This record gives sequence, structure tokens and C-alpha cells, in this order.
Amino acid sequence: MNKIKLIISREYLTRVKKKSFIIMTIIGPILMAALFVVPVIVAQQTQKVMKVVVVDDNDFFINKFTDTDKTKFVYRSGDVELIKSESFDAGYDAVLHILEGTQAIKTNLFFKEEPSMNFSSVIESQIDKLLFDRVLIDSFQIDPVNYEKMKSLTKSSVSNIKIDAAGNEKESNADLVRVVGVFSGMAIYFFIFLFASQVLRGVLEEKTNRIVEVLISSVKPIQLMMGKIVGIAMVGLTQFLIWVVLTFAIIYGVQLSAPTLFEVTPEVAEQAATLPDGVQAPMADVDSAPTAQTSIFTKIDNYFNISFTALLLCFLFYFLIGYLIYAALFAAVGSAVDNEADSQQFTMPVTIPLILAMVLIVPITEDPNGSIAFWFSMIPLTSPIAMMIRLPSGVPAGQLFASMAIAVAFFILCVWFAAKIYRVGVLMYGKKVTYRELFKWLKY
Repeated sequence: MNKIKLIISREYLTRVKKKSFIIMTIIGPILMAALFVVPVIVAQQTQKVMKVVVVDDNDFFINKFTDTDKTKFVYRSGDVELIKSESFDAGYDAVLHILEGTQAIKTNLFFKEEPSMNFSSVIESQIDKLLFDRVLIDSFQIDPVNYEKMKSLTKSSVSNIKIDAAGNEKESNADLVRVVGVFSGMAIYFFIFLFASQVLRGVLEEKTNRIVEVLISSVKPIQLMMGKIVGIAMVGLTQFLIWVVLTFAIIYGVQLSAPTLFEVTPEVAEQAATLPDGVQAPMADVDSAPTAQTSIFTKIDNYFNISFTALLLCFLFYFLIGYLIYAALFAAVGSAVDNEADSQQFTMPVTIPLILAMVLIVPITEDPNGSIAFWFSMIPLTSPIAMMIRLPSGVPAGQLFASMAIAVAFFILCVWFAAKIYRVGVLMYGKKVTYRELFKWLKY
């Protein structure tokens, strides 16, 4: 047992002292936190305020466009070419020319710098609304204000509410749940390959340098293999825990420095609870309106059908068990070949299930309780990805524990299988190994 501890210590300390480990440990949380913070900041600050000159040949749209936070309108009449020249010289960003007569719905938008993607859609939506109101009045003698009131009174709102086994109800955001599930599955895939491949390269390096011959004289092959697997697992666990702590610390620090960055302002909350022209929303909508000054972590937790803490613990488990399974198989492959190029023929069949889980990420996400999602979350070679995709949507405890138990049992089987190959292959040089020979080694 002491020999295994020495091997684990060597593998662990050798890797955590590397500059690459230290750099990635520092950069990783910054990148993870940036995924949460940067899109919010970009959405709030990068889009410039567009100043638009409106030239209406019909005189219908004059003073009828609605200014927004990012779009301001002024109105001119006269020669369009002259107005364009004067407007751009005066610092305006665009000129909107609405053509005359039967071509009233056709407009030309002139600009010198490409506007944002949603700018044209904002213009089109306002024009469509104004034309629609004109038709309501001219053809149907309906007041647009009354029409909007009728639409508001007959508008439905469907809230997704999950009922757990205890009968507790919790509102669910399906889109966010799917995004988190996909992100978790892809992160598991990345971590498994990142650290399991280190086992493969480590075994190959010791074999090609003949260091393994010295080590085998002092320890048993299975002790050497398990020491390497567990040592690298501890490296991955250390890096993962540091990433989690630092990522949350960075996000929390950003929220403290900018309290309103992730918040819904009271004005927006009031708009969410009140319909146009003073028509009050149903009580369910008022109660569910977002409130200001809520922790981002509380918000995240409220959207999942599993607690965020449980989600992190499950992520940790499936990261470790997925790594251990593939590390054992990669260790067996590394011991059976002489170089990394030859290892491809053996690693491909092993990694196909994991790649297949990634290929089926869309159907699993769309139907997390379907047969494909269920069986892939039970098969140990695919369960780390499939189960993490399913978990944010809520998984019965029985299925979760069954998946975990099957994965642990399969890992024990993989260790037995890998040890049989490792003890023979690690001392074999200069021979191309076939699958038939690998099966023969299992009988030794």
C-alpha cells in the first residue's frame, strides 16, 4: 500500500508543479467566469445609440416612430440626396427613406457604417405596427388602443412547473435547463479526454524510456497502473475544485462590484407585471415577476429541477468515474503499444461510445426522459455525458443511483481487464499487437 502511495504522490506532485498546470488553473476560472459575465456586459454596453433621420414621402410616419434606448429618430422633408449629405455630415448614423404612394411599405435605409443585427428589425417592426394601425382605422374603424387592450386581455402565458416526488412544485426554465445540460455534458467530455489521455501518454513515456522496467522491479504492475490512474485523478480533482471555487469567487466579486449587472430593475419588473394602458396582469404573472437584488446563485438554483449543489456533486462524481473508466482502458492501450500513433487503432473503439453520446446530444436534450436518454445514461461508457445532460431537467433518484452503481461496477471490471493487459504489455517491445493477442493476455 505504501508503494501505491509513493506512485500516487509522484504522479500528483510531478504534474501540479508544471507551469502548464499552474497557468491553466489560473486561466480556466477566468474563462469560465467570462462565459457568464462577458455576454451580459457586451449586450449592455457595446451596441451604440443609432440616430436616424426619417424622410417620409407620404407624411404619414412623421413623428410616429417611437424612440428606444438604442434608437433615436428625427424627421426631415425635402430632397433625399441633399438630406443624406447633410445628415451624415452632421453625425447621424442612418437615413430612412419611406417611398411615396403605393410603395409606402417599401423603404430604403442608408448608412455608412454597418448597423447592429437587430437595428433593421427594430425599424421594420415599427413600420409594420404603424401600417397595421392605419389599416385598423381606415378599413375596420377600430381604435388601435382598444385593439391592444383586447390582445392583452386574451394573451396566455404558460409557465413550466415541475412537480417532484414529494409533491413540491418548482418553476422551470426549459431553455436554460437545456443549455446547462449541454454545457455540462460537453465539459465532462472535455475533462475525460484531457486527463485520461495523460494516463496514456504517461504509460507510453515510461515504456519507451524503459523506466517501467526499473519500476516493475519494485512494485507490481497493477500497483503501478493504479498509482498512475489515481495520481492523475487527484490532479484533475484538484484543478476542478480550484476552478469551481475561483469561478464562483470571480462571478460573486463581479456582482458585488456591479450589483445591477445580473439584476432585473424595478422598472422592468413593473413592466413584466403590468400590461399596456394600465391593464393588470393575472396574479400568477405578478408573483413570478423577477425582483431586484437577488443573488445570481439563487437565480441559477431556482431554474433547475435539481439543486445546484447536487448538480455540482453529480458533475464531480461523473467526471471522476468517467475519467477512471477511460483512464483504465487508456492505460491498457498505452501498455500494449510502443508509440502514440499505434494507439489510435485501440483507442478509437474505446472512445466511440463517448463520441456517440456527443453526437446524440440534441435528441437527449430535447427528450431527457426518452428511451435514448435513459439507456445512454445507464450504459457506463456514455452515462457521464448523457446523465449530466439529463440532470438539470430532473432525474428520478432511482435512475441516478442505478446509473452510479453500474458505473462503479463497470470501473472495477475495467481495472481487472486493464491490469491483465498492463502486466504483459508494459514489458513487451517491438511487436505490433493485435486484438487476438490482447484477448490471449486476459487468460494469463
